[in-house]
Amino acid sequence: MEEPRATTTGSDLHLDLPAPGGAGVRDALITALREAVRGGRLAPGTRLPSSRSLAADLGLARNTVADAYGELVAEGWLTARQGSGTRVALRADPVPPPAGRSVPAARTPRRRVHNLLPGSPDLSAFPRAAWLTAARRALAAAPADAFGYGDPAGRPELRHALAHYLARARGVRTAPERIVVCAGFVQGLMLLSRALRAMGAEAVAVDSYGLDFHWSLIHGEGLRTVPLPKDGQGTRVGELDHRRDVGAVLLTPAHHFPTGMPLSPERRSAVVDWARRTGGLVLEDDYDGEFRYDRQRVGALQGLDPERVVHLGTASKSLAPGLRLAWMVLPQHLVGEVLAAKNPAEEMTGTPDQLILAEFITGGGYDRHLRSMRLRYRRRRDRLVAALAERAPHIPVTGIAAGLHAVLELPPGTEDRVLRAAAWEGLALEGLSRYRHDPGPVPVPGADSAGPAAVPGPDAAAPGPDGLVVGYGTPPEHAFTAAVDALCRVLPPAP
Repeated sequence: MEEPRATTTGSDLHLDLPAPGGAGVRDALITALREAVRGGRLAPGTRLPSSRSLAADLGLARNTVADAYGELVAEGWLTARQGSGTRVALRADPVPPPAGRSVPAARTPRRRVHNLLPGSPDLSAFPRAAWLTAARRALAAAPADAFGYGDPAGRPELRHALAHYLARARGVRTAPERIVVCAGFVQGLMLLSRALRAMGAEAVAVDSYGLDFHWSLIHGEGLRTVPLPKDGQGTRVGELDHRRDVGAVLLTPAHHFPTGMPLSPERRSAVVDWARRTGGLVLEDDYDGEFRYDRQRVGALQGLDPERVVHLGTASKSLAPGLRLAWMVLPQHLVGEVLAAKNPAEEMTGTPDQLILAEFITGGGYDRHLRSMRLRYRRRRDRLVAALAERAPHIPVTGIAAGLHAVLELPPGTEDRVLRAAAWEGLALEGLSRYRHDPGPVPVPGADSAGPAAVPGPDAAAPGPDGLVVGYGTPPEHAFTAAVDALCRVLPPAP
């Protein structure tokens, strides 16, 4: 194979072809271009050299190149428009099947056109104009030292703004000195896990359904996770009384993810009592506590005992995850431990966005945005429930009217089939089983976990219900109706 001759007649394009004038050059050119697109060297939308330029570069007849382009346009690999030249066609990658599930080789899922994945707000609704206004005010008023190496706990402007906001809106009892700003909830959980390990903790209790990367992060800091079962009143925190190795419990008491249940008042009191008796900590993930639609929002668990409950909040759901801003409201005795857990690479969180968020809160923009989004998400949930009542009344919507997602209860044995159907529809969707903690054997304290003293986990015998976790907060407004239509099309028919 000869390297193409370098010229300046058009865009550079490396193709391995037979010597000019050899047999089968046209077919070789078609194959080389097709493989360059398939392999990703020519990305969708890439403009190709004109047929005249490429022919000159490769030492081929112009008609040979024009014929090759025409063949690939006919096959759908390329597109050609007057005035726009020849480009690589916009071909989306197929949606991969959910982990652990196979897709029949004879069919390929459609490109992803609808998104109901949970975990994200409507990013198109980010309040850009109000944020820019707050940015101008915050940066104009910022002292020079705001742009230097600052306090690892975060800017004082933001910690003061958060202390007032959280007391007013979430019933949190705190002072600015007990707030540590972090780069997202994940960093906060990592720092807390590190501090707990340094204080001698062995394990953190978690819900039997949740986010696996949270559990992996806790494991990465040298702690085990112990799953707690759930029922109609939320997490069964009474199980903690039988676990002397647990030093903390991670909960989402306002609105559990993903099951959508709140922690009952009796169990809120019970878990705080457990922490007082044992010296343990309750880690309260208040990720979407501002979004409750059927009643007045329930205050933060931290208000019951600020010295035993760590309150974790984030701007990821209320504004956008790209801001990477979250906060921890810590018991007084834990502030130093958490700050000491920060390594040099983690000491700083970007100060401009901290200043802007502080101004956004104190200037009223945050409250106005939350009111607007609360109405938007409530209407979406109502539309989802109404569509299901009309088109799939046999599919219950479970959980409270809150947050950015809902759980659909499926008939036993249908979850995998629905997820495959969603892939064919181009609908991004996740099943409830995706969030189930695999408890494995639970070691008896003081015994070898691999020996006969290990007993099955609390949910080891139960396969868990089938369901869908529908992120109705994720799609932009214009795409929501089509996404719900696609969802209704893939649901199993009534028995």
